[in-house]
Amino acid sequence: MARATIGDTVKVHYEGRLADGTVFASSIDRDPAELTIGARSVITTFAKAIVGMAPDESKTIRIPVAEALEQGREELVPTVSQEPLAADVQRTVGQRLQAIDTDGRSVYVTVRGISQQAAMIDANHIFAGEDLTFDILLVEIM
Repeated sequence: MARATIGDTVKVHYEGRLADGTVFASSIDRDPAELTIGARSVITTFAKAIVGMAPDESKTIRIPVAEALEQGREELVPTVSQEPLAADVQRTVGQRLQAIDTDGRSVYVTVRGISQQAAMIDANHIFAGEDLTFDILLVEIM
């Protein structure tokens, strides 16, 4: 029976959960995800977990924060003046906003705090600093 190796393109079903059990991503009710093992398109630990699996095999992996996305970086949590922010947009703590970074790229930020004069925004990935658990089912090696 064929087993997945680095460089293989595979289709997988997955469900990703945070430490508290919250499901943050799933392919269960849609087509399986297609990825190439080792192409850095997904978390490295996730891709490596598929190596050695055969079609129809499943496993659960836990990815500790050190191997997941990254630790939250303090420099990505600035306090910015409310002035340049759109006046017609009502901001609330926890809200996700789209912004443009200094390189002109579109990024998503989370509002962490609000005062009359300023807003604290967090440009870290939404799951930075989180342990992640994935249930993986290898559907096909292409």
